[in-house]
Amino acid sequence: MVNIGLTKVDDAVAAKHPGLQQYAACQSHAFMKGTGSFILGTAGLFSIQSMLQRKLPYPLQWNLLLSIVTGSRQAAILKEHQTQWNPLPPQSPLVQKPHSMEM
Repeated sequence: MVNIGLTKVDDAVAAKHPGLQQYAACQSHAFMKGTGSFILGTAGLFSIQSMLQRKLPYPLQWNLLLSIVTGSRQAAILKEHQTQWNPLPPQSPLVQKPHSMEM
């Protein structure tokens, strides 16, 4: 049995997918970045809105709603960007370079 985070994976499955541990580590790192981004983004926007409360007086519930929605969207964008799957590394001989139009 191979440990991937808190889950145990059968040896046959781990042998069939050689990059499974690296993939799980990368996914875990991306999700932790997304969680941190949500917390920091929400807290940052809430504090900025609290400072601007005198100029833009609106209820606290809208302040919280806007902060949470914006923080959650920011975290989703970061997570999606971090988990982009790249099938072949750039230095792979199978990756074709664009042809130049020079004559």
